[in-house]
Formats: sequence, C-alpha cells, structure tokens
Amino acid sequence: MRRWGNLIAFVILVAAVVVAPFVFSHYRTYQLAFVGIYLTALVGLNILTGFTGQISLGHGAFMGVGAYTTTILVVDHGWRDLWTIPLAGVVAGACGLLFGLPATRFAGPYLALATFAIPLSFIGILKRFPELTGGNIGKNLPQLHSEFGVHANPSVWFYFVCWAVALVMFPAAFFIVRGRFGRSLRAVRDSEIASTANGISTASVKTAAFGISAFYCGVAGALFGIGITYVNPDTFPIDLSILLLTGIVVGGAGSLWGMLFGALFVEFIRISWGPWLLDRVSSVHHVNTHAPGSGLVVYGAILLACLFVAPAGVAGLVRRLATGKSTVAAWTKPPRATPSDPATGAETP
Repeated sequence: MRRWGNLIAFVILVAAVVVAPFVFSHYRTYQLAFVGIYLTALVGLNILTGFTGQISLGHGAFMGVGAYTTTILVVDHGWRDLWTIPLAGVVAGACGLLFGLPATRFAGPYLALATFAIPLSFIGILKRFPELTGGNIGKNLPQLHSEFGVHANPSVWFYFVCWAVALVMFPAAFFIVRGRFGRSLRAVRDSEIASTANGISTASVKTAAFGISAFYCGVAGALFGIGITYVNPDTFPIDLSILLLTGIVVGGAGSLWGMLFGALFVEFIRISWGPWLLDRVSSVHHVNTHAPGSGLVVYGAILLACLFVAPAGVAGLVRRLATGKSTVAAWTKPPRATPSDPATGAETP
C-alpha cells in the first residue's frame, strides 16, 4: 500500500509541476525553478544525514563544484550548458568520495567540524587559481534561453529543465534507500557496532553515501549556476551549507517527501520572503530591520517556531495528523526512535 501511495503522490507532484507555469507569473515560475534545485540538493544531503546519520556542514561547496564545472566547460570550452549537468554531478561526486574516505574516521561533532572545512577550503581554492575560476571576479554564463527548437519564455524553460532533473533524481533516491544498500545506510546510522557485526562495511557505506550526496549537490549546483548566469566565491558562502542542513531539519530528516517542504522553506521563507518579512516588521513596529543581524533574528524566530510545532519536521507533523494525533501535545512530542518509525528515517519508501 505504501508503494502505491508513493506512486500516486508522485503522479500528483508531476501534474502540479506541469500546471504551475500556466498558473503563476514568470517571476514566480523562476522562483519555483529554484525549489526544484534545492529539492535535488536536499534529497542528496538527506541520504547522508537522514539515512546514514552523518552530519555535513560542507555540501554547499559541492554545489559550488558543480556550478564551477559547468561554468568552466561552457565559458572556456564552448560546451552547451545542459550537457555539462551530468558531468558536474560526477566531478562533485568524485570530490565527495575523496573526502568520504578519510571522513569515515570521524563521527558526530568531529565529522561536522571536518566537513565545515570543505567550504573554507573551496573558497580558498577559487581565489588561489584565478586563471581557471576567475578569482574574486568570477565568470559570467550565457543568459537563459530555450533550446532544441522550443520557443518559450526563458524562466519557463529553466523551470522545466530544473524540475525535469528533480523528477528524475527524486524517484532515483527512493530506489537507493529502499533496497539492500538503503538498509545498510540505516543500519550504520542506528549502530555502527551492530552493523559491523552483521558484516556491513561501515567505511564503504559512509564513503558511498558521501559520494552519492555530493553527486546530487553537484547536479543542483550546475543548475544553480545556469539559473543565475554568474558565479564567484561569494555565490556559495559558508552559510549555504548550514541553510541546506536547515532544510533537512525543517522537512524531516530521513523522509524524502519531507524534502519538498524543506526546499520550499529554503527558497521562500529564507531567501525570497525574508526581506519582505523584515519590511513588514519595520513598518508595523518601527524596528530598524536593516541593522546587522536583523534578518538572522527574524529567520531564527521562524525556524524555532517551526521546530517547536514540528520537531520531527513537516513530514513528521503530516504523519501525526494523518494518524489522528491532532492535539498540540502530539504534534510537539518528539517521535520515538523505533526501526519502524518513518519520522526517524527508518521508513522504507
């Protein structure tokens, strides 16, 4: 039954994606394209964090690797931007594998601190080789335009490209986490000692999870670079990695469907509607919202409210409502970590 439920939900998602450009303006369609980009990145990071239990604060850099791979191939070597997307994912995935090999020695906060060094090093590398990356100035990509004889608005074209990729990567993640490899991921997350005793190579599983998640982020980064038509070291700051992790928590770690809510949160609450909320607070309460740190205060308040209402993420809240636990106490009570509880990431899609 769950498999049929997932299939029906996916068909509804595809229908909504097809209809959206005919309902919303071109500007809103352009924003929704970035929801598809963040969905791809969050699904990849969720395989590492939600299903394997490895916290990463460096996957924004893997998005940067994908974006710079696309940019360099397009600007310096004349490639068509769409053809670079798979290669951008492969390059980022290879970087993830290289980092995953030594990272298997760490766990918990030590791993988080180690991954935090990735964006720091990435920004330094970009500035160290300006002849390749453009240095602080960066590189410009061609403006958005439709291809293959399709005559469409550039925003609509970009939207369908992003969501076509997302609608391939999203179900692929279901196949990754539902099979034997997915069970290995959850076994490593629940207990490395027990998984080793049962013949699972924890080092191989962790390394593979790093590679897969980096591949997803590399693909998302390539689309991101194509969409903004410009990349430089400031395009992929350190807080992008934190923002991706926030999307995982808000959507519900270990729930692939929850990443839809996480992507919407990242694009609209944090990036698009954040300035609007600040302006509203300023006009109503006469607060200087342009002071340093004001945006972070408002964003932090929204994030704390979300976590209070749904500590297991939006996906966990939806499951509790669906099962009839509709009281506030049931919403705010963290779920028990049982092997059969999907809110903890133990679900079999």
